[in-house]
Amino acid sequence: MRHKGASMRDIRLLAIAVLVAAGMLTTASAGTAAASGTEGSKGATEATRSTVAAACGVTWGSLPKTSEATGSRPLTNVRTGRHDCYDRMVLDIRGGTPAGTPAYDVRYVEKFYQDGSGHLIKINGGAVLQIVASAPSYDPDTHQPTYGGKGGKPLPGVDLTGYKTFRDARFGASYEGTTQLGLGVRARLPFRVFTLGDRLVVDVAHSWASAR
Repeated sequence: MRHKGASMRDIRLLAIAVLVAAGMLTTASAGTAAASGTEGSKGATEATRSTVAAACGVTWGSLPKTSEATGSRPLTNVRTGRHDCYDRMVLDIRGGTPAGTPAYDVRYVEKFYQDGSGHLIKINGGAVLQIVASAPSYDPDTHQPTYGGKGGKPLPGVDLTGYKTFRDARFGASYEGTTQLGLGVRARLPFRVFTLGDRLVVDVAHSWASAR
Protein backbone atom coordinates (compact mmCIF):
# COMPACT_ATOMS: atom_id res chain seq x y z
CA MET A 1 0.00 0.00 0.00
CA ARG A 2 2.90 2.36 0.77
CA HIS A 3 4.36 1.53 -2.64
CA LYS A 4 1.01 2.23 -4.35
CA GLY A 5 0.61 5.52 -2.45
CA ALA A 6 4.10 6.61 -3.39
CA SER A 7 3.36 5.81 -7.01
CA MET A 8 0.20 7.94 -7.08
CA ARG A 9 2.05 10.81 -5.38
CA ASP A 10 4.82 10.54 -7.94
CA ILE A 11 2.26 10.69 -10.75
CA ARG A 12 0.66 13.83 -9.26
CA LEU A 13 4.03 15.52 -8.85
CA LEU A 14 4.96 14.63 -12.41
CA ALA A 15 1.70 16.08 -13.73
CA ILE A 16 2.26 19.33 -11.80
CA ALA A 17 5.81 19.58 -13.14
CA VAL A 18 4.56 19.13 -16.71
CA LEU A 19 1.92 21.84 -16.28
CA VAL A 20 4.41 24.28 -14.75
CA ALA A 21 6.89 23.63 -17.53
CA ALA A 22 4.19 24.18 -20.17
CA GLY A 23 3.17 27.47 -18.55
CA MET A 24 6.73 28.70 -18.45
CA LEU A 25 7.22 27.77 -22.10
CA THR A 26 4.04 29.63 -23.09
CA THR A 27 5.10 32.71 -21.10
CA ALA A 28 8.57 32.67 -22.61
CA SER A 29 7.13 32.34 -26.13
CA ALA A 30 4.72 35.23 -25.54
CA GLY A 31 7.53 37.36 -24.13
CA THR A 32 9.72 36.64 -27.14
CA ALA A 33 6.89 37.49 -29.52
CA ALA A 34 6.13 40.71 -27.66
CA ALA A 35 9.78 41.69 -27.67
CA SER A 36 10.02 40.92 -31.37
CA GLY A 37 6.91 43.00 -32.02
CA THR A 38 8.31 45.92 -30.02
CA GLU A 39 11.66 45.77 -31.75
CA GLY A 40 9.93 45.47 -35.13
CA SER A 41 7.76 48.51 -34.43
CA LYS A 42 10.78 50.47 -33.18
CA GLY A 43 12.74 49.46 -36.26
CA ALA A 44 9.93 50.58 -38.57
CA THR A 45 9.70 53.93 -36.75
CA GLU A 46 13.45 54.49 -37.02
CA ALA A 47 13.34 53.57 -40.71
CA THR A 48 10.55 56.09 -41.28
CA ARG A 49 12.50 58.79 -39.44
CA SER A 50 15.59 58.00 -41.51
CA THR A 51 13.60 58.33 -44.71
CA VAL A 52 12.15 61.68 -43.60
CA ALA A 53 15.60 62.89 -42.52
CA ALA A 54 17.06 62.01 -45.90
CA ALA A 55 14.28 63.89 -47.66
CA CYS A 56 14.47 66.96 -45.40
CA GLY A 57 18.14 67.87 -45.68
CA VAL A 58 18.32 71.63 -46.28
CA THR A 59 21.05 73.86 -47.69
CA TRP A 60 19.29 77.22 -47.46
CA GLY A 61 21.49 78.84 -44.83
CA SER A 62 20.50 81.68 -42.50
CA LEU A 63 22.02 84.68 -44.30
CA PRO A 64 19.77 87.52 -45.57
CA LYS A 65 17.64 86.83 -48.65
CA THR A 66 16.82 89.81 -50.88
CA SER A 67 15.24 90.60 -54.24
CA GLU A 68 15.24 93.84 -56.21
CA ALA A 69 11.97 93.20 -58.06
CA THR A 70 9.68 96.12 -58.90
CA GLY A 71 6.21 94.90 -57.92
CA SER A 72 4.13 97.21 -55.70
CA ARG A 73 0.69 95.61 -55.54
CA PRO A 74 -0.85 95.59 -52.04
CA LEU A 75 -0.84 92.84 -49.44
CA THR A 76 -4.22 91.19 -48.89
CA ASN A 77 -3.51 88.38 -46.42
CA VAL A 78 -0.84 86.53 -44.42
CA ARG A 79 -1.25 82.86 -43.62
CA THR A 80 0.89 80.03 -42.31
CA GLY A 81 1.14 76.27 -42.69
CA ARG A 82 3.00 73.27 -41.27
CA HIS A 83 5.03 70.86 -43.38
CA ASP A 84 7.19 67.81 -42.66
CA CYS A 85 10.47 69.71 -43.03
CA TYR A 86 9.59 73.34 -42.34
CA ASP A 87 6.98 75.88 -41.27
CA ARG A 88 5.71 78.21 -43.98
CA MET A 89 4.46 81.80 -44.11
CA VAL A 90 2.68 83.06 -47.22
CA LEU A 91 2.04 86.71 -48.06
CA ASP A 92 -0.85 86.98 -50.50
CA ILE A 93 -0.48 89.85 -52.97
CA ARG A 94 -3.47 91.30 -54.85
CA GLY A 95 -3.54 90.09 -58.42
CA GLY A 96 -3.84 92.32 -61.50
CA THR A 97 -1.77 95.25 -62.63
CA PRO A 98 0.82 96.55 -62.43
CA ALA A 99 2.51 93.23 -63.08
CA GLY A 100 5.65 92.22 -61.25
CA THR A 101 6.67 90.34 -58.14
CA PRO A 102 7.38 92.21 -54.91
CA ALA A 103 10.88 93.12 -53.82
CA TYR A 104 11.80 91.70 -50.43
CA ASP A 105 14.41 91.74 -47.72
CA VAL A 106 14.23 88.89 -45.22
CA ARG A 107 16.86 88.54 -42.50
CA TYR A 108 17.51 87.71 -38.86
CA VAL A 109 17.68 90.73 -36.56
CA GLU A 110 18.79 91.06 -32.96
CA LYS A 111 15.75 93.21 -32.14
CA PHE A 112 12.66 94.14 -34.11
CA TYR A 113 12.16 97.90 -34.53
CA GLN A 114 9.07 99.28 -36.21
CA ASP A 115 9.78 100.99 -39.52
CA GLY A 116 9.06 104.70 -39.39
CA SER A 117 8.71 105.13 -35.64
CA GLY A 118 11.71 103.09 -34.52
CA HIS A 119 9.69 101.64 -31.64
CA LEU A 120 10.91 98.32 -30.28
CA ILE A 121 8.39 95.51 -30.74
CA LYS A 122 8.85 92.38 -28.64
CA ILE A 123 8.71 89.17 -30.66
CA ASN A 124 8.57 85.85 -28.81
CA GLY A 125 11.01 83.10 -29.78
CA GLY A 126 14.68 82.24 -29.79
CA ALA A 127 15.35 84.33 -32.91
CA VAL A 128 13.53 86.99 -34.94
CA LEU A 129 13.17 86.98 -38.70
CA GLN A 130 12.28 90.39 -40.17
CA ILE A 131 10.29 90.32 -43.41
CA VAL A 132 10.02 93.48 -45.52
CA ALA A 133 8.17 93.31 -48.84
CA SER A 134 7.22 95.98 -51.38
CA ALA A 135 3.55 95.18 -50.85
CA PRO A 136 1.83 97.86 -48.73
CA SER A 137 -1.16 96.95 -46.58
CA TYR A 138 -3.19 99.60 -48.40
CA ASP A 139 -4.15 100.41 -51.96
CA PRO A 140 -1.51 102.82 -53.33
CA ASP A 141 -4.15 104.66 -55.38
CA THR A 142 -7.01 104.99 -52.90
CA HIS A 143 -5.03 104.56 -49.66
CA GLN A 144 -7.77 102.23 -48.42
CA PRO A 145 -6.57 99.34 -46.21
CA THR A 146 -6.20 95.97 -47.92
CA TYR A 147 -4.85 94.06 -44.89
CA GLY A 148 -5.86 94.52 -41.27
CA GLY A 149 -2.49 94.26 -39.53
CA LYS A 150 -1.88 96.62 -36.59
CA GLY A 151 1.54 97.77 -35.42
CA GLY A 152 2.99 95.49 -32.74
CA LYS A 153 -0.05 93.20 -32.74
CA PRO A 154 -0.28 89.49 -33.71
CA LEU A 155 -1.14 88.92 -37.35
CA PRO A 156 -4.91 88.60 -37.89
CA GLY A 157 -6.10 85.01 -38.22
CA VAL A 158 -2.67 83.45 -37.64
CA ASP A 159 -2.59 80.72 -34.98
CA LEU A 160 0.82 79.13 -34.41
CA THR A 161 -0.27 76.51 -31.88
CA GLY A 162 1.52 73.23 -32.54
CA TYR A 163 4.13 74.62 -34.93
CA LYS A 164 7.64 73.14 -34.65
CA THR A 165 9.53 76.30 -35.65
CA PHE A 166 7.21 79.34 -35.61
CA ARG A 167 6.62 80.95 -32.22
CA ASP A 168 5.18 84.42 -32.90
CA ALA A 169 4.11 86.58 -35.84
CA ARG A 170 3.48 90.31 -35.52
CA PHE A 171 2.80 93.26 -37.77
CA GLY A 172 5.48 95.92 -37.81
CA ALA A 173 4.34 98.67 -40.14
CA SER A 174 3.31 99.56 -43.65
CA TYR A 175 5.69 102.35 -44.51
CA GLU A 176 6.73 104.03 -47.76
CA GLY A 177 5.20 101.35 -49.97
CA THR A 178 6.43 98.36 -47.97
CA THR A 179 5.05 96.04 -45.30
CA GLN A 180 7.20 94.93 -42.38
CA LEU A 181 6.47 91.73 -40.43
CA GLY A 182 8.24 90.13 -37.46
CA LEU A 183 8.40 86.34 -37.31
CA GLY A 184 9.57 84.75 -34.05
CA VAL A 185 11.13 81.31 -34.52
CA ARG A 186 12.50 78.64 -32.18
CA ALA A 187 16.14 79.33 -33.07
CA ARG A 188 18.29 80.84 -35.81
CA LEU A 189 17.39 78.23 -38.43
CA PRO A 190 17.87 78.00 -42.21
CA PHE A 191 15.22 79.70 -44.34
CA ARG A 192 14.36 80.32 -47.96
CA VAL A 193 12.27 82.95 -49.73
CA PHE A 194 10.64 82.76 -53.15
CA THR A 195 7.66 84.02 -55.12
CA LEU A 196 4.93 81.77 -56.40
CA GLY A 197 2.48 83.62 -58.62
CA ASP A 198 0.88 86.34 -56.51
CA ARG A 199 2.43 85.00 -53.31
CA LEU A 200 5.63 85.60 -51.40
CA VAL A 201 6.68 82.47 -49.53
CA VAL A 202 8.99 82.19 -46.51
CA ASP A 203 9.94 78.70 -45.30
CA VAL A 204 11.91 78.15 -42.08
CA ALA A 205 13.38 74.67 -41.54
CA HIS A 206 12.72 72.64 -38.42
CA SER A 207 16.46 72.06 -37.94
CA TRP A 208 19.79 72.62 -39.67
CA ALA A 209 20.16 69.06 -40.94
CA SER A 210 16.63 67.77 -41.35
CA ALA A 211 13.16 67.74 -39.89
CA ARG A 212 12.69 65.98 -36.56
